[in-house]
Amino acid sequence: MSGGGNTAYGRNRFQRSRAHFTDRITADGRDGWPVEAGRYRLVVSRACPWASRSLVSRRLLGLEDALSLAIADPIQDDRSWRFTLDAGDRDPVLGIRFLSEAYDLRETGYPGGVSVPAIVDVPSGRLVTNDYQRITLDLATEWTALHRDGAPDLYPKALRDEIDAVMADVYEDVNNGVYRAGFATGQAQYEEAYARLFRRLELLAERLAGQRYLVGDTITEADIRLFTTLVRFDAVYHGHFKCNRWKLTENRVLWAYVRDLYQTPGFGDTVDFDHIKRHYYQVHSGINPTGIVPLGPDLAGWAAPHHREELGGRPFGDGTPPGPVPEAERVPASGRP
Repeated sequence: MSGGGNTAYGRNRFQRSRAHFTDRITADGRDGWPVEAGRYRLVVSRACPWASRSLVSRRLLGLEDALSLAIADPIQDDRSWRFTLDAGDRDPVLGIRFLSEAYDLRETGYPGGVSVPAIVDVPSGRLVTNDYQRITLDLATEWTALHRDGAPDLYPKALRDEIDAVMADVYEDVNNGVYRAGFATGQAQYEEAYARLFRRLELLAERLAGQRYLVGDTITEADIRLFTTLVRFDAVYHGHFKCNRWKLTENRVLWAYVRDLYQTPGFGDTVDFDHIKRHYYQVHSGINPTGIVPLGPDLAGWAAPHHREELGGRPFGDGTPPGPVPEAERVPASGRP
């Protein structure tokens, strides 16, 4: 999710920026960035669905000790994501006040704005990558030497073609679709995005009616990417982005599916509903000029039984759930049901 120019939200036609910095951190270091424990810092906003993918992957794979975490304030300003949640308004590891400082050390005049997730090289303070589509795939496939014992295979080779196909549809119609609807500047543009979004959600519900996960019988990258949009659906997309044909709680299959994931270690324990709501309603001033944050929806239902285990499936395959959330990374009570 990009930072800067917040007053434009809801006034300009939405277009998802391509990642400009596409270097990869790999086992062989072919781009000059070898996988190395403690060298890199992952910068996220818990409000951002694109960044939340990396939060879930990092937890599931047990990379907390290998890849440190910086959490930006959900209320960004036109200078980009800021570290006002930290003492002295500076990230304690990078020593910077704004994520844009790491971008500027890498390149001046870069296109596309300042976005999260971003991975920064700690020794130099320079941005390595903001390629939100690639970061999680590389965490799953290039960082294997640093995975915890029992880490799941989130991108199994035998299923990659199917995973890629499902993710492409989810990306176009759901992940991006809610934004195209929410930031539409014309009625026809909004209606097209709305129709595609709900048609895709209905197709996904049909797929998930008879199987616990999107591809195969275990959690994969495809589930992570759908989860990060669904978990925000009723809180912000239904009202704020006018995606209001129905609430997620009114769709029996998808509501059970997303609760199943939310209650799985590594998913719900990364979600901060307070950050999510304050970001969307206070930053998108073109859509919500009053900045009023709604009190609802009631979050109590997230802990309700989902019964998805009756479909079978093995959440972590031959692996095991991740351990407890590190104390410093626990979501505050204000952000939990």
